[in-house]
Amino acid sequence: MALRHVEPFTDEWRRQPGFYLRRVVAALGESVGDWWEDDPGRGDPRSATIRLADETLLVWDEESGWRLRAPAGHPGDETCVRYLCGGVLPRPERVPAALADARSGAGNSTAFRPCYRSHRHHRDGFDLALADYTTLSNA
Repeated sequence: MALRHVEPFTDEWRRQPGFYLRRVVAALGESVGDWWEDDPGRGDPRSATIRLADETLLVWDEESGWRLRAPAGHPGDETCVRYLCGGVLPRPERVPAALADARSGAGNSTAFRPCYRSHRHHRDGFDLALADYTTLSNA
């Protein structure tokens, strides 16, 4: 099956990260309390939040990948705790280990925001990488 570009800002484009995110949620297993995709505005990157069982937030966006945040309502709740290594779209089965590294301060996690891509670049191959997860879930 040939992959095709999805037209930006369509419903299909907005739903596209969900297939990848569901795989990450499955990889995290029982440590997930809840998760949701954020509704992107026309000029905003697509993003999602996973609330872990301990109330810690694992946030993803299509520019910087995954970051670990303090629970809402706690001091520094708007401050990023750690960005996980692995790029903007690490394989779902690698996210739990990257999360463990970020929690322990080990590995390549960082407090500095990486910018792997711009959400404004619609033909940079990112949407094709997301499409791989769409076809994997339909197989």
